[in-house]
Amino acid sequence: MIEIIDYGAGNLRSVLKGLEAVGAEVRLCSDPAALDSACGVVFPGQGAFETSADQLEKMGFVEPLRRYIQQDRPYLGICLGLQLLFETSHEAPGKFGLGIFKGGNQTFKPGKKIPHMGWNSVHWKKNSNFNLDLPQDSFFYFVHSYFPVPDDPEIIAGITDYEEPFCSAIQRGNLAAVQFHPEKSQKMGLGLLKNFVDLCQKKG
Repeated sequence: MIEIIDYGAGNLRSVLKGLEAVGAEVRLCSDPAALDSACGVVFPGQGAFETSADQLEKMGFVEPLRRYIQQDRPYLGICLGLQLLFETSHEAPGKFGLGIFKGGNQTFKPGKKIPHMGWNSVHWKKNSNFNLDLPQDSFFYFVHSYFPVPDDPEIIAGITDYEEPFCSAIQRGNLAAVQFHPEKSQKMGLGLLKNFVDLCQKKG
């Protein structure tokens, strides 16, 4: 079973339907104990860094999620599910994320329209099971004001340009996380979700 972490984010149903469309056995999960038996975990999210971090802590997800990821089990983060993997965010000074990776999140330089919203391309920096058969510079749908700045450049899997290049995807082992929304990205997004489901089925 693939578990979608249900902590009150707004786009969970569309993620659920996207995964079902590519053959996943999937459900919304509000019980941290369910991660122990999951074949994969999807952490979607829209909204504020601080609010989401507080909600994860309130529901008891922080340590089970850290433990799950540290075991290198299949994980897909979407939007805030990417940003919260890092230590901090300029959006919420003093509030800490999961701290799986060193680094933080920052916003775009002044003068740009924020949020960055709409279709944009991803230039893949590395090949993995997650972007299998997805063409270079494929277009995905973005809605965000912040983006991650990893201390370790080796985890950067995708770069997108919004008048400046930014990290739009990371990957390490069986973990991948993306700033764009695959569930809103039509064929390319479903392709990425299918790759994740295939990985979960192999590992499960």
